[in-house]
Amino acid sequence: MITVLQPAITLTCRKADTASDIAACQTLRHACFIGGAGLDADRFDALSEHVMIEQGGVLVCTLRMRVLPEGADLADTYTGSFYRFGPMTGATLEVGRFCVAENAFSTDVLRLAWVAITAWVDAHDIQHLFGCASFNGTDPAPYADAFGLLQSAHVADMSIAPQSIDIKLLNDVGDASFDRRRAMDQLPPLLRSYLGMGGYVSDHLIIDRTLGTQHVFTGLRIADIPVARARSLRRLAQQTMGLHIAAAHNS
Repeated sequence: MITVLQPAITLTCRKADTASDIAACQTLRHACFIGGAGLDADRFDALSEHVMIEQGGVLVCTLRMRVLPEGADLADTYTGSFYRFGPMTGATLEVGRFCVAENAFSTDVLRLAWVAITAWVDAHDIQHLFGCASFNGTDPAPYADAFGLLQSAHVADMSIAPQSIDIKLLNDVGDASFDRRRAMDQLPPLLRSYLGMGGYVSDHLIIDRTLGTQHVFTGLRIADIPVARARSLRRLAQQTMGLHIAAAHNS
């Protein structure tokens, strides 16, 4: 028997530098959030940096990040159009529009996304991350265990007020007797990472019928990240940002 070794597929992480780069990010976002061909674009794109994670030269993941100095009007952000929150001390980083092409998700892709976030955090002395963590669809029922877990253990100690009439309280949509393993499986991978580092969420869910999603406010104080986890992310950022890592081939 002959064993054929599949070659590693190179993952690269870089900033979108051109209009065509940003259009590629918007195209992937449209496919992931809305479906089909088109551009998912808004006025916040011009105010943000866009990250591109490519596999073999093909865009498989994108996210955008916006640096806001201390004292900035947080209501004038994408997240601020849905929530009133704060105040937050120090410079903040809004992270959003994270999406991965169909069948392309891997732990390496998620890790590179965090590499990019870490690089921005250190470059701009960020003290706080925030954004909207999205769940697919507009029906909360499939995520009852996840919402039960969030309500039980991860609701923020700060005031977060929804700016929408299409909301659900986690208490109303979450299963109080949630199964933890099932709950973790229902959480979006990026949100799972946030929570693992000490992140928090709002106590309610906003239904976004424009994108066909539902989301919770998500925040993370940089000071709350476990020291070992922060050290590991910084080490990886130093090794891979602007370069590449080899991802296992998925046959």
